[in-house]
Amino acid sequence: MQGLESITACCNAHSCPILPAELLSKHTTFRIGGACQAMVQIANREGLQAILQCCQEQHLPWVVLGNGSNILAADEGYHGIVLQLGRAFSNVRQLDETTLFCEAGATLSAVGKVALEACLTGMECLAGIPGTIGGAVYMNAGAYGGEMKDVVRSVEYLDETGAFQTATPEELQFSYRHSMFSGTKKIVTGVTLQLQAGKYADIREEMQKLKNQRVAKQPLELPSAGSTFKRPVGSYASFLIDQCGLKGASVGDAQVSVKHAGFVVNTGHATCRDVLELCDFVIETVKEKTGYCLELEPVILK
Repeated sequence: MQGLESITACCNAHSCPILPAELLSKHTTFRIGGACQAMVQIANREGLQAILQCCQEQHLPWVVLGNGSNILAADEGYHGIVLQLGRAFSNVRQLDETTLFCEAGATLSAVGKVALEACLTGMECLAGIPGTIGGAVYMNAGAYGGEMKDVVRSVEYLDETGAFQTATPEELQFSYRHSMFSGTKKIVTGVTLQLQAGKYADIREEMQKLKNQRVAKQPLELPSAGSTFKRPVGSYASFLIDQCGLKGASVGDAQVSVKHAGFVVNTGHATCRDVLELCDFVIETVKEKTGYCLELEPVILK
């Protein structure tokens, strides 16, 4: 295809590897999803800008993917270009005594390690989330009482016209699992974090404590997209699902975790259809029995 040939030439010119017909199941923590037309592993800002422009000129659909930890990809895959901001775009550097700059593909765990080594506190509750910092900003990820909004000083992004911009905390419109990027084609490229000076031993102890809690309470041994449902106002999704007796409910190899009712897990070879059918059943049952309306947290990629 001429469009793909143009994308390939642009990728080669900017040292960005391109993987034709790449399975999305290899790049999502759910381990679900068919092939995309091509996956481009972004290596630099200039490459991202040029490849995005090329996609638009060739009228090729595109989507951004980080670590794939909050994604449910369709069994049919994605008929377009996946721009992956991952390992090749994951530099983290310390700007001053309490500030870090992170490229969007840096994982939260990697950022947490840098913060620990620099004796900076504020990342402890976020470091265990299995996503990239770009994705975490996009959805204002959070855990154990903390959210990205608590530590973000500014965000660099590529706007819909292909120009680089910088947003302040006030402009980012952070709220529960939402930011100014939600539902838009803006691409987070870099995040500046404002942390606080702390003690190495205290920071490490808090990280280990939260890691132990995750291991004890969450089904980390099975593929999933993390918390499957958003927290409804006035309650908790896991409590409502458990209350309705839905732990262990399954469709195919998709199962409501017996360890934590807020997680739908892949016990073997679950399909996107299996997961969505099970989630629909959970939503309908919880609505019927409790009156609460649950919403899916993962983004459906199709």
